[in-house]
Amino acid sequence: MTGTVRSAGNVTARELAIEGPLLISVRRFADPRGVFIETWNARDFAAVGIEGPFVQDNQSLSVHVGTVRGLHFQIPPEAQGKLVRVLRGRILDVAVDLRRASPTFGQHVAEELSAENGLMLWVPAGFAHGFVTRDPDTEVAYKVTALYAPACDRGLAFADPALGIDWGIDPASAILSDKDGKLPKLADLGETF
Repeated sequence: MTGTVRSAGNVTARELAIEGPLLISVRRFADPRGVFIETWNARDFAAVGIEGPFVQDNQSLSVHVGTVRGLHFQIPPEAQGKLVRVLRGRILDVAVDLRRASPTFGQHVAEELSAENGLMLWVPAGFAHGFVTRDPDTEVAYKVTALYAPACDRGLAFADPALGIDWGIDPASAILSDKDGKLPKLADLGETF
């Protein structure tokens, strides 16, 4: 079903190579003043398969190109779905399937999101999420379906060769937090979903 498209109102969702994540586009209304975008409409998003409730909004600013944030996830009972978009700049956004019973366990999808293309990525619970910045001063915003819960907070090493992710940078030159630099590989994760 890769590539199947669903539309409702001003929202279009395209299925990706792994069941669950969706690439979202929303209609842009342009006039001489600029652009207006309805970034969330519960009715239209539910019609294409994305339902909240969303309980927390997050935003990050990454100053340097090659900044990696992730791969992050929360385990049950506080597993999070994330709706990710770029406010300024560009990222390669990645979702890794961590559902043990899934035929695509350990596989990933990757999409370029930018302020210019206006695309969003829906990352459902059961996936690790991360991104690398491709422009300086990149701002990313995302809605999540569960509050941040430190006891459920987990991560996965972004450069694990078993994941086969082409981040478009030399992993040794990635700009990481101390925490992200110490995340385990897929083989060492233990139980997740």
